[in-house]
Amino acid sequence: MRHASLSVIHDEHQALAAMLRSLSMLVDQSRREHKLPPFDVLRAMLFYVDEFPERLHHTKESDLLFPKVRERCPELGEVLDRLDADHGRGEAAIRELEHLLLAFEVMGESRRQAFEDAVQRYIDAYLRHMAIEETEILPAARNHLTEADWVDLDVAFAANKDPLTGHEASAEYQPLFRKIVMTAPAPIGLG
Repeated sequence: MRHASLSVIHDEHQALAAMLRSLSMLVDQSRREHKLPPFDVLRAMLFYVDEFPERLHHTKESDLLFPKVRERCPELGEVLDRLDADHGRGEAAIRELEHLLLAFEVMGESRRQAFEDAVQRYIDAYLRHMAIEETEILPAARNHLTEADWVDLDVAFAANKDPLTGHEASAEYQPLFRKIVMTAPAPIGLG
């Protein structure tokens, strides 16, 4: 049986992976063209990562999904510990990227490499993290959680409404998503 929360988690992972790939493409393109990147778009993309995956998605995984999987599949304890630790470092990691981006914008080329290296490390780590969730945690959840577990998870994850997964952006987020979609490269935008 396919549960709504699994669809939401998978869709949010796909949206985030697309955002991260677009971020990488913008950074790579600016280097290849020997130009400064569109700092406003990069800031918007990092803000999205902070507002949606970091604050909504990770919180529900760590607070709701992981404890249920840990209870039903104790053999995944170490993996869940690592994933929870990743979530715990998420806010600091995004702040570091935002700081390095600001340093690059204000200080210029002397700060490019530090930002580019940090972006690549962040993207690589995030994609590995999501791959572990998709290949180890979600299949275990599908096979071992109870229907009562799924009711709680489906209600919680259905409330996320990430605009990059096909939901209408709330009024306060419409300018953010308009900026990203109109200026970022595919797969996330039209730019």
